[in-house]
Order: sequence, then C-alpha cells, then structure tokens
Amino acid sequence: MKITFLGTGTSQGVPIIACECSTCQSSDERDKRLRSSLLVEIDDTTLVIDTGPDFRQQMLRENVTKLDAILITHDHKDHIGGLDDIRAFNYKQKRPMDVYARQEVQNAVKREFGYAFSEEKYPGVPQINQHVVTNNEFTINTINIIPVEAFHYHLKVFGFRMKNMAYLTDVNRIEPEEKEKLLNLDVLIVNALRIKNHYSHNNLEQALQLVHDVAPKKAYLTHISHLMGKYEDVAKLLPKNVEFAYDGLKLVV
Repeated sequence: MKITFLGTGTSQGVPIIACECSTCQSSDERDKRLRSSLLVEIDDTTLVIDTGPDFRQQMLRENVTKLDAILITHDHKDHIGGLDDIRAFNYKQKRPMDVYARQEVQNAVKREFGYAFSEEKYPGVPQINQHVVTNNEFTINTINIIPVEAFHYHLKVFGFRMKNMAYLTDVNRIEPEEKEKLLNLDVLIVNALRIKNHYSHNNLEQALQLVHDVAPKKAYLTHISHLMGKYEDVAKLLPKNVEFAYDGLKLVV
C-alpha cells in the first residue's frame, strides 16, 4: 500500500487575509498546508479520502491520472468542496466516479452539487455514482474497508481502516467499541488541530492519547492548523513513534 498526503491542513483557525504569524511566514515547506486529503494506492486501485477545495491542485501536483473511487469522511465544505473537479476523471475514464459516504453525506452532496443530479443534465457536469456506507465493512474492487465511526462535536463522521492503516480526521471523540477497530495498526493517521483545546477537533494532547490507547507502530498527525506552531518546533514535543505529516509526504505501508 502506498499513501500520499495530498493535504494536511484545515480551514479552522486560518485567517482569510494574509497572516503574519511565524507559521504562515515560515520558509519550511512542511508548514505550507492544503486542506486535508489522502491518496491511497493498493494493487491496481487508487482511492482518495475527501475532496476539499484544493482537490484539483492536489491531483495536478501528484500527477494522478487514474482514480477509482472517493471516500468522504463528512460533508463539511473543506472536505467536499472540490468534488466538481472529478469531471476530468469522468472524461478520461469514460465513466461516473464512485463516491462512498454515509447517507447524510450523500444527501449533502446532492444539495451542494444539484446540477450533477438533475434529470436534464447540462453537458459536462460531474458524473457521480453514490454508494451509501453504513458502519459495516465494505469492498472497493479487492480492498476491504472498515468504517470507524467517531464524533466531530455532535456530528458523526467516518474514518476508514484499510489493511493495517487507518485514517481519522475532524474527530474529537470515539467510543470504546469503535476504538477497538484501530488496534494492531502499522500506521494510524489522526487529526491534531492545535495545542489548545477545541470543541470539535482533537488537540495535540487528545491525538497523542488516542495513539497511546491503540498503540500503532507509527502515527502521523494531520488536519493541522497554523495555530499548532511551526513544524520544527512542535515536532520536538512528539513521542518517537509519532510525526507530523506534511503535504506530499509518501509512505509505503
């Protein structure tokens, strides 16, 4: 399995106007973060988890020319806002894109991109095959995927486990029975917004507690705001088996 971090950032805590803090002014490329998304390649299957507003830029940067399916964790705009840009893959692959998400998320996709679902479609609109995910294992091609249900404040979100890797973002609470799905991992990827507490996202302490509880061989932190601080400074606070992810980081699991 090959993993590429398409983006490791978030809209949370990021000002619209230019920011003069040390993180935003950093010359370290690891501090330059697009909205969080993950590219997963297993055998001949290529998947993306979440298509935020930076989706097109991320696909071009990584030269992704084939995409089999998209999984969506939840329906906030920073995780679905780039879905319109699947039309390039529709054109190249001559088929609709398979999109996997829970029913409430699929309903939101229909609202946000209603023109893609109208009875009389305008030529060239994105083509989407919706697949409803419940909290049960499912398969894409030959890949078994285990949903991991967690909470983003009061909103239910799905993380996903594939083989010995699991990805969780926009999470701040997970029930014990769901946490058991995260045992015996080689790699856990989990959100860590900032050092201070936040009402709907893990802070650094909460993310590290989850890592401690499920004990993966290696953990990577993602969905990081500029309020976390500079990569080189905050990385010193992490245990040996935990690292901050950064855009473009590639792993073989």
